[in-house]
Amino acid sequence: MTVLTSPLGRLRWTLTDGLTLVGREVGRLRQEPGQIVAALVFPAVMVVLFGYVFGSAIQVPGGGDYREYLMPGLFAMVTFSSWLGVMTRMAGDASRGVMDRFRSMPMARLAVPFGQTGADLLIGLLMLAIMVGAGLLVGWQPRNGLIPMTQAFLLMVVLRYALSWVGVHVGLAVKNEQVADVLVPLGLPVTMLSNAFVPTGGMPGWLRFLADWNPVSALTAASRELFGNPGAPSGDVAWPLAHPVTAVLLWSAALLAIFVPLSIRAYMRGGR
Repeated sequence: MTVLTSPLGRLRWTLTDGLTLVGREVGRLRQEPGQIVAALVFPAVMVVLFGYVFGSAIQVPGGGDYREYLMPGLFAMVTFSSWLGVMTRMAGDASRGVMDRFRSMPMARLAVPFGQTGADLLIGLLMLAIMVGAGLLVGWQPRNGLIPMTQAFLLMVVLRYALSWVGVHVGLAVKNEQVADVLVPLGLPVTMLSNAFVPTGGMPGWLRFLADWNPVSALTAASRELFGNPGAPSGDVAWPLAHPVTAVLLWSAALLAIFVPLSIRAYMRGGR
């Protein structure tokens, strides 16, 4: 008991239970190969669809290959999608009573959301690897060297993890898998309302404001800058695009500060 009441003991308890639940989520995916195939095929399809269909019609600001302009936006889109998958899985477990069984067990209160977000991080890394391979096949490449490239991918990992906590909270709030499925398409407008696929300069003023302050736009701009791909912001642009790396870190910190405590509270109160 003394071990569990000490800060180090509670941390070890949380990590142990959380890693157990990460294994549960990964094992569940192995039992549902359709989800794995969809997760792996989706990035490659996006590269081909946007790269070759849209690429013939869109001019890159300042010139350059559209597929190199596009890839950072697709990385950002896949990163943003993390909260949708976590939301669906959390809502499914809540609607089937799995959460109630977890609450009745002697588990650390952070273990369940930690397990979901940890499993999503592993899935996200696999999806990024597939997308990198697809991007290299169509001609994309990072041009600024290994360290900036690593920094860009670390930014994606950090923001993805922060967004996954949004999914935990929303999934616990809706508590219904069907409702969660209805909410999934709402993620598409957020990714489209950004600089991921087209420049924001031609948008109406109010729409451009929303796009420029979208975290997807900040991550896309940061990735283009770090990869050395065309389309990096220049001139008089909104603050998140002028300082995209800082903006992504601030977005991630804000999301974690808000949604980690909200998720824990929602999980603890869910059985009442």
